[in-house]
Amino acid sequence: MRNSLRFVLPLVTSVALVALLFAVYQVSSERRSLRNDLYRRADLLASSLQDTIQPDIAGRSDRELKRVVDKFSLKDHLDGLAVYDSDGVPLAITSGFEDVYRDPPGVVERARGTDRSFGEFVQLDGSSKYVYAAPLHVALRVVGALALYYDAGYIDSQISQLWRAALLNAAIQTFLIGCLAFLLLRWNFLRPLKHMTHWMQALRAGNVSAPPAMGDGAFFEQLTHEATHLALNLDAARAAAEKEASLRESGESVWTADRLRVSIRGKLQGSPLFIVSNREPYTHMRKEKSIDVIVPASGLVTAIEPVLLASDGTWIAHGSGNADREVVDAHDRLRVPEGSPRYTLRRVWLSHEEEDGYYYGFANEGLWPLCHTAHTRPIFEPDDWAAYQEVNRRFADATLEEMAGTEQPIVLVQDYHFALLPRLLKEARPDARVAIFWHIPWPNPEVFGICPWQRELLEGLLSADLIGFHIQSHCNNFLDTVDRALEALIEWDRFAINRQGHLTRVRPYPISVAFPEPPPLDVPLRSVGEERGELLNALGVEGSLLGVGVDRVDYTKGILERFRGIEQFLETYPNYQRRFTFVQIGAPSRTSIPRYHKFMSEVESEADRINQRFQAGRWRPIVFLRHHHSHEQIERYFRAADLCMVTSLHDGMNLVAKEFVASRDDESGVLVLSTFTGASRELGDALLVNPYDKQQVAEAIHSALEMSLEETARRMHRMRRIVREQNIYRWAGNLLSDLCELQVEARDPRAAVA
Repeated sequence: MRNSLRFVLPLVTSVALVALLFAVYQVSSERRSLRNDLYRRADLLASSLQDTIQPDIAGRSDRELKRVVDKFSLKDHLDGLAVYDSDGVPLAITSGFEDVYRDPPGVVERARGTDRSFGEFVQLDGSSKYVYAAPLHVALRVVGALALYYDAGYIDSQISQLWRAALLNAAIQTFLIGCLAFLLLRWNFLRPLKHMTHWMQALRAGNVSAPPAMGDGAFFEQLTHEATHLALNLDAARAAAEKEASLRESGESVWTADRLRVSIRGKLQGSPLFIVSNREPYTHMRKEKSIDVIVPASGLVTAIEPVLLASDGTWIAHGSGNADREVVDAHDRLRVPEGSPRYTLRRVWLSHEEEDGYYYGFANEGLWPLCHTAHTRPIFEPDDWAAYQEVNRRFADATLEEMAGTEQPIVLVQDYHFALLPRLLKEARPDARVAIFWHIPWPNPEVFGICPWQRELLEGLLSADLIGFHIQSHCNNFLDTVDRALEALIEWDRFAINRQGHLTRVRPYPISVAFPEPPPLDVPLRSVGEERGELLNALGVEGSLLGVGVDRVDYTKGILERFRGIEQFLETYPNYQRRFTFVQIGAPSRTSIPRYHKFMSEVESEADRINQRFQAGRWRPIVFLRHHHSHEQIERYFRAADLCMVTSLHDGMNLVAKEFVASRDDESGVLVLSTFTGASRELGDALLVNPYDKQQVAEAIHSALEMSLEETARRMHRMRRIVREQNIYRWAGNLLSDLCELQVEARDPRAAVA
């Protein structure tokens, strides 16, 4: 008994202490939540009433003021309202409270004096009140204040009830845990331990015998092994719970991977999420005798994976690695990530002929130039179209296999590779909620009408419940295209398409990047000048000013136009010769397509031509790096550059612009950005240019290099705030939240597209 109490009493004491601390934390969080809720309600009501009351003050309509304050009394714990002039004299007070609120509290004077809204808890007329004061203006001049008086007594009442419930729960939990621990300790630990002790005593005395027949050693070893794994999982769960509580407590406005997971978990309600994309989140590549796991540099992986980790979902993608088949099971599935599997990767296999027709053919020689309208003729071949249809069917079959047994599954399809997939999924599973996000621009109806199979593509897309684009103008173009090509009801007021009973919502979701965490304080940072000098020395180039461009070598990225703008700049401002060097990082892309192979040669030839015209000694105006670079290598150039040029001829968003901004924690550097990118709608502090106007590009380069440090810092600070707040997790959270909240009728969509 004594030994049992030695173990149980500290446990019971610890449990009681933890329960008490948790009760304190719970009560504190609830009080904070109630007060924050009261503040938000007061702020919203005050903002609304300011617009209503200010005209009445200007017109000195006391009767109208009296009517307004009486209208809003006794609602949601609101006792009454009062309007005071600039001297604190009441102009209107809620009926019945004229004597109580005649003398304004100090918070009203603070609101008038500072021209800001304030709120505070006070004691009035023997009860707890919350007073929220907001300044009133006429012609931008403070002429008085509006005061909202709330009955705050309900907060103390609720907190008292919560205290009683929390303490009672703590007492009951402590008692039950103590009793349970005592019984478990006696029967499952002390008895086996006593047998083991006798056995060890016998061994010490020289009486060699077999261990106890109960197999206690194996039992404890297995228990220790399982407890270790359980502790790791509980630690991860506890960390996530603490992070969630921290986010709620602080009212954090910036989206993070943890906040995304917490937000979506409740909306999925235990239902798994199914993602379909051409690119897979993990690729297995064989190198000699080992298999390496490669994580592609993709913002999509960064955004979607936290949701799949939280929901134990499934990612269906093309298995493109040369060792991908070696690591999947008999159903082409693989649990990922390696080491801590949390969701399923389902791989779909394509032959070289299918990949050529579907991906390189119809998707990238047809839809890509069609949607980017970069003056490159799209090529539409019947064989490529047949391959595109077949691959979409293959992915549909794989997705339906994974969804089998799931009620009302949620599917998010990615990009222009799968325009037909929503219809194929809906025909088989009309109860599924299906969204597709179109990562590239959507052209106007005349341009899209070039496609011989525009009707089939539109019908495939309109089977989705939600279609996402980067910006509103792409949504508008899509609705115009449907209006021109199909018989459908376009609901412009809510941006939806009703086609024979099936409603498809069309929304903008501007994609972004994951904003980096600030570097640790104990890590020394290299200066911009040191980094720039080291990079230029490694390239064998002399220079003091550095520009950078990072692109796939694609004809839509405006690389040739960028080079010609640099040439015009050096011609117009010759004093920058021998000083300014532009480094173009060009990752080879789709080199099996002839026009891409030819375009690579054109870029190299143009760089050589400009260099031959201007270069002198060890200085060259353009350095073209024709190979892939890691994220770390690119970030060095971003941090060292005086300017970054993004001159796309047409882009859905262009994340390079946002990556450059996110990398500049020193708040220096200038972004020269094409007006034909989606990013230009958000990053208005960049120097916006028409890439076809080489003189305008030249002037933008000159302005960037001549810009003062103060102006550079102001612009970069504002852009970094936008990228930080509108990050990739916010994109995923908004898109998936809207999809999860859709109400879908289980009907046969084939009737809607017949």
